[in-house]
Amino acid sequence: MQGKPADPRIPEGLPAALESLYGGLTLRRYVSPDPLEILYGYTDPADQAVSGLIASCLARGRVRSIVSSARSLLTPMAKPSAFLADSTKRDLELLCSGFRHRFTDGGEMASFLWGIRGAIRIHGGLEALFRRGLQACRSATTVLPALEAFVGEMRRLAGSRCPTLLPSPEEGSACKRLHLWLRWMVRRDAVDPGPWKGIPPSLLVIPLDTHMFRICASLGFTSRRQAGGKTALEITEAFRAIRPDDPVRYDFCLTRMGIRDDCDGSVLRPFLKGGDP
Repeated sequence: MQGKPADPRIPEGLPAALESLYGGLTLRRYVSPDPLEILYGYTDPADQAVSGLIASCLARGRVRSIVSSARSLLTPMAKPSAFLADSTKRDLELLCSGFRHRFTDGGEMASFLWGIRGAIRIHGGLEALFRRGLQACRSATTVLPALEAFVGEMRRLAGSRCPTLLPSPEEGSACKRLHLWLRWMVRRDAVDPGPWKGIPPSLLVIPLDTHMFRICASLGFTSRRQAGGKTALEITEAFRAIRPDDPVRYDFCLTRMGIRDDCDGSVLRPFLKGGDP
């Protein structure tokens, strides 16, 4: 049994309430609609990594539109990792011809996929590339230094900054979509497939979007006004005070409350400042 968290932002009873929410909502039947459902169509960890990176990096706007855009790219690939490894630049330009999702056009997406191809052919895959950055930063307490290295190399391989798809922590971004991808890759439970082994979930950073920002501000985890990189770290530290081993444990169940009407978050109501977020 865990003792009382040392962080003064964590009131008595909140850890138990969050754990109750986790137990009630972290179930496969509550996943859809979510880009995460795309990963369930693959069993090969390499394909889960590629499909997950594509789906998470498109995670802007309406969820059903995100899923549709990701599937429009992935369906012709069948086995995404092998498909990209064998593709030419022209192949990818043709695949992405006419593609548009929010701010991302076909040209940027083709460059992004070319970067993934480079990660596969040069580094042995997305997992190997990410681990390279992680091993170079053994003393790091979060994935941020490894993520900076990953984004830098992906941009180099893509031949483009891929501005709507590859934000970097060193630029102050919360990198919500990349942290979402890492949650899917590293954690394993009834929802997150966790195909990557040996990376501690304790290093993960909360995928901070506007909905999670409102919830965490209502819980008193931050007084910052913007959902940037510093805010994401501050909120992660609050969750780490509750679960040092797994600070993003409650991300899925908390975000369900903003997506599905059948997900009851009333157990948190006594802890929210100013009512429901």
